[in-house]
Amino acid sequence: MERKTRMWLGLGAAVLMSGTSIPTNAAIGEADGTIAASPRPAPDQASGRLFQLAQADDGPVFEGGEGGEGEGGEGGGQILGTIVEFRLTSTDPNAFNYDASAQVATYGAVVYERYAATQAATVAMQEAIAALLADPTETTLEAARAAWTAARAAYMQTEAYLFYAGPIDGLNGPLPRINSWPVDPAYLDYVEGDPDAGIVNDPSIELNRASVVRLNLAGGETHVTTGWHAIEFLLWGEDLSADGPGARPATDYVAGEGNNDRRRELLRIATQILVNDLTVVTAAWAPDANNYRATVLAMDQRNAIGRAFNGMAVLAGYEMGLKRIGAGLRRTGEFEQSRFSDTTSADNINDLRGIRDVYFGNVGGVDGDGFDDLVASVDPALNDRVVAAFDRAEAAIAALDVPYDSILASPEDSPARAEAREAVDALRELAAALRAAGNRLGVLVLIPGV
Repeated sequence: MERKTRMWLGLGAAVLMSGTSIPTNAAIGEADGTIAASPRPAPDQASGRLFQLAQADDGPVFEGGEGGEGEGGEGGGQILGTIVEFRLTSTDPNAFNYDASAQVATYGAVVYERYAATQAATVAMQEAIAALLADPTETTLEAARAAWTAARAAYMQTEAYLFYAGPIDGLNGPLPRINSWPVDPAYLDYVEGDPDAGIVNDPSIELNRASVVRLNLAGGETHVTTGWHAIEFLLWGEDLSADGPGARPATDYVAGEGNNDRRRELLRIATQILVNDLTVVTAAWAPDANNYRATVLAMDQRNAIGRAFNGMAVLAGYEMGLKRIGAGLRRTGEFEQSRFSDTTSADNINDLRGIRDVYFGNVGGVDGDGFDDLVASVDPALNDRVVAAFDRAEAAIAALDVPYDSILASPEDSPARAEAREAVDALRELAAALRAAGNRLGVLVLIPGV
């Protein structure tokens, strides 16, 4: 498939103006509300204004039924630009006549609950890492790894809150420090055959919070010094096989030996940075505060709904389906997020669980005033479509071979790769169903490549 280099960009400024309708031949061209680009500006039927999707030749977009090549890294609000107006307009004054106040309030509660759980689990990981540094044994190393795995699982359930330039991925947000990937092991520490590689083994590089932050992504997207995957590599070490995680020994953290003190300090600093960043993001969604959550609760309901639906749909169809799983099937080598710990399969499961929690309004383990109730109230058949798409996607993700890197090592015509392609298709269908539901509620949902 020919690689395309177009990306939806800057839609807040270039596409939408308050009160501007989207013409049928330029934007909503299918019965399910699919967003499609028009080759020329089209007159707005309601206002006579012009509408055109802005495009720029600076990023990948995936077309057709295959995943594109992908570049790694973490998507966020920048994928769609900064959209400030999600409301679609209609000539029918009763088109979007519903009350979603309960759903918007539930969304804020879901987001805070998941971020608070992530922050608490990350503090527990920090305590386990402190215990490792105080007494480096295989037991304390395994405990630190287990704590990382638990905190990582909690974090993945928050990724449905990306893609609308919120507190985590907005301008100057902490996402690049939190979850950048892939990690070049040689940028951080020794690798097989090169014991002098990396920041750990270069005493000319001062190690403190400012320098570690400054070095993150300084030389390219694989030059990662902070966040989940830098900590993951420091705990597990390089993954040298397709059937197991890395095998870093606890002796790498014995104080006073070789360059261990620098490795100990880098691990400590990276962990503290992650705790700090997640604490800030969690506070932005805390209840009864003058923060981002309060802003969402106060805005027009459809602008709040638009954020929720873009977060769900872009994560499912683009980030998971195309940029991660689809791209991994097209690349050589081990293209996966959590490759040092071999927990990428759990990443996929928890991402999808986070999307489901948003749609069904799961707070405290119980589905409440979710968007499913809202969609069912205006279009029961469409809600049934979304529910069926969730079921298909969950079954497809559950069926993937474990560990995840064994799929990537399988032949092109293997059952493992066929199951991965089914997962991509199922995620794209879920994204399309969520987009249709969002459009039916009168909100703009844009998913690159879907």
